[in-house]
Amino acid sequence: MPDSSSLPPLLELTSRPDLGVLLGRWRYQPEQPAALRPCYQELADVAVATNCRFWLQDLRRRASPDQQTKRWLLEDYYPAVARRLGQRLYVAYLFSPAMHRQIVEAPDYAPPEAYNDAPYALDFFGEEGAAIRWLQAHQPAPGSGA
Repeated sequence: MPDSSSLPPLLELTSRPDLGVLLGRWRYQPEQPAALRPCYQELADVAVATNCRFWLQDLRRRASPDQQTKRWLLEDYYPAVARRLGQRLYVAYLFSPAMHRQIVEAPDYAPPEAYNDAPYALDFFGEEGAAIRWLQAHQPAPGSGA
């Protein structure tokens, strides 16, 4: 494996004000899960700087997170980001169709309704257009002031 200095950035962030979305494309699966946390911190910082609480996370080139990272995301990271933004955070995860099927058929899969009382909402998609539509369906109507 090449040394880390020759690898492209792990996360490519793109603000899409035309869609009202912050797009994060994960470029590869790091060897160590700890390498993800600085990227997640960067994601949160950009979201706060752009006041964007609608995220599309493209994980088609990454594996699902390990259990420790998953627990950290759900219990610490997402609630903290929602507090920083001052509003509910919406995250659409985009996976390959095969990985999407594995996720929704897994015994520990939590459907979107499981997050109704959380300061964040999550959903999982195998197609980018469906993920964008879900995010936009939760955005306030133009001029509503929300």
